[in-house]
Amino acid sequence: MLLPGAVNFFADIGIVYAFWHSNVAGKLVIAALLFGSIFSWTVMVTKLVMVRRARRETARFLRRFRTARKPLAIYQTREAYPGSPAYSVYLAGCRELTFHLLGTTEIDDTFSTRLAEADRISPVAMNSVRSALEREVGEQALQLEDRMTVLATAVSGAPFLGLLGTVWGVMDTFSAIAAEHSASLQTMAPGVSGALITTVTGLLVAIPAMFGYNFLVVTLRGMTVGLDNFAAELASSFDHRYLDTGSPLPR
Repeated sequence: MLLPGAVNFFADIGIVYAFWHSNVAGKLVIAALLFGSIFSWTVMVTKLVMVRRARRETARFLRRFRTARKPLAIYQTREAYPGSPAYSVYLAGCRELTFHLLGTTEIDDTFSTRLAEADRISPVAMNSVRSALEREVGEQALQLEDRMTVLATAVSGAPFLGLLGTVWGVMDTFSAIAAEHSASLQTMAPGVSGALITTVTGLLVAIPAMFGYNFLVVTLRGMTVGLDNFAAELASSFDHRYLDTGSPLPR
């Protein structure tokens, strides 16, 4: 239990003092900003966890893929790398390729035999495989960038919302002074202090969101480029092993 002296001490601290002297609109703005801060921090933490997992699983998958002798080896053994965008791209390409090679995407005990006896596919069919890879790269990029608009909104909107609360509070302070027909520092200080806290709160929300947003944008852009590069690498591997180069190219 706090002693009366301690209560007075905390009440005199700038930000606490300003909060208790802010008007109703200012308190509502602060509540909205705190809610937005919790939401933006939740997005940042979950995205960072997702990025860390995606990098770890992608590194595991790429090591396995580049040591496998056959492009479809991982697909055939049904190995799983959950959370890896590159693995999702790989699965999409393998499904499309096996459909054109075997007429089905089913994996059973005869998969190796049927794959060894299958004819190579035409350039038209391989173009369909490339299209499937490109579609999956786009879908994975959208998933990586999911909820990034929340951080962008916090960065751009929080300072303006805080400024709105400040302007509103200053307006109310001057209105009260005009109504009382007296102006002094003691009269103005509480109202101005209560008005300025909304701007401070807005900046406290926007600044961490800005750093988190910039870091995530650069990180996710690099991961998207890596997905494009992997899709090109996988397409080349499919071309080398399964493309019928004797078939006429489409016009």
